Order: sequence, then structure tokens, then C-alpha cells
Amino acid sequence: MFQGVLAVGKIPAAHTLETVLEQSAHPYLFAAVEGLSNAENVGALVRNCAAFGVQALFVSSSSSSPFLRRAVRNSMGGIFRLPVVERVELPQTLRELRTHGVRCIAAHPHLDTHTLWQADFSSDCCVVFGSEGSGISIDVLSGCDARVAIPMHSGVDSLNVGHAAAVFFYEASRQRNRV
Repeated sequence: MFQGVLAVGKIPAAHTLETVLEQSAHPYLFAAVEGLSNAENVGALVRNCAAFGVQALFVSSSSSSPFLRRAVRNSMGGIFRLPVVERVELPQTLRELRTHGVRCIAAHPHLDTHTLWQADFSSDCCVVFGSEGSGISIDVLSGCDARVAIPMHSGVDSLNVGHAAAVFFYEASRQRNRV
């Protein structure tokens, strides 16, 4: 639906893991996504990254690009303020982050997890989010240091990834005294 506004955007230059690490300040706060097929969910997650000071986003090769039209629209332009490393092989990227002292925390709603308030987001960390349907793969989960769940009332097992990201990033910001 045309609303009287026309814009032309240019995808920013590609980032690498190395440039993200060089250009980000400690403590790092990164996000990673695996298998997010819905571009609108990717855009919502990007908007939350921008809102809560996430320094970079790692997008697996199995996810929609955050530069798709619907993702850009849902990010409300946040995608142009957030360094993105696209088409990564997430298990390998998480291993490399861990060699740099970055804790990888899986947003994982199942019973074998810690609750959000038990997690430590005060040091260098990367929060990993999984697909809308199947969650985070076993390969990616095995590359994470912790599995963390948002406590919810019974009968509700998960949130939309954009909403879950907002809760996780708010808690990280709270622990870092940024909110």
C-alpha cells in the first residue's frame, strides 16, 4: 500500500566477525539467529537489538536476510545502525566467539535451562535465538555455554522471537545498568 513516501536504501558494507570484535566496546553484547524464516520476525528482532544497544547481529545462512523489504520495515530503520554479519555457519561462529571470551547464551524455553534472572549478562556475551518452529538446533545448542528461559505461566511455552529478544536484551541492559 503506497502511503506517499518513497525511499531508496543501500545495503551497508558487509561486516566480518573480526571487524565487529575490533569496533565493539567491552562488555560485548551480541545477538545471533538461526533458522528465522520470517523476515518480519527478523526485523522485529533487529529493532530490539537497536533499542537495547546490541553491538552486532550474526545471521545464519538458514535465516532470512535482515535487508529484505519486510525486515527493514519492521526494524524501523534499525538495520542501518546495527552491524550485521550475514550467512554465517553459526556453530563455527559461536566457537570463534568463545575463543575471544564471549559467553554464548541460548534463548531456550525448555525445562533443562536456567531462568532469565539466573543468567549473567554483565560480561561479554552473545544471545542466540532459534527458528519460529523448531527452535535452536542441537549443533548450535552444543556451542552455547548456557540455556536460558523466560519464566511464563503454565499453558504458554514460548514467545514470538521479537518479544523474547526484547525481554532478554532488557535484562542484559538492566544488569549492565543501562536502563
